[in-house]
Amino acid sequence: MIRKVIICVICAICGFASAQAQKFALVDMEYILKNIPAYERANEQLSQVSKKWQAEVDALTTEAQTMYKNYQNELVFLSAEQKKAKQDAIVEKEKQAAELKRKYFGPEGELFKKRTSLMTPIQDEIYNAIKDISELRGYQLVLDRASDTGIIFGSPKIDISNEVLGKLGYSN
Repeated sequence: MIRKVIICVICAICGFASAQAQKFALVDMEYILKNIPAYERANEQLSQVSKKWQAEVDALTTEAQTMYKNYQNELVFLSAEQKKAKQDAIVEKEKQAAELKRKYFGPEGELFKKRTSLMTPIQDEIYNAIKDISELRGYQLVLDRASDTGIIFGSPKIDISNEVLGKLGYSN
């Protein structure tokens, strides 16, 4: 009899503990970001700056290609000294294009810095809203259904995306 009571108490405690561990929610970051005008403006600004910088890189690349074509056409008329000078000029122009591309689009380039400066405040604001809601509701885990986390199904009942938007001041 006492053994059955102890087993029941242990089962109840385990059941309670597992119920506590299952407090989680889902958010859809794509949905949230699409409904934040500042994010759309930042993306547009990044797109414009990226196009401008790409045009600069393309102009240098085209210039190097034109120099190479001209060099090929004039090759038979050039002295060894002139050939060397033109080759050096072409190589230098190609280096300039590559350096400009790295400066703008490299891993620590200007586009990365610009994206970080525009997006970090928005992401921090979303993170803080999710954190506040999680602390208020007692969620131990919040998953992003938009990422590749392997979520096959998530009940709309546990999706707090609209609540996050509401906390940020965007109703939907």
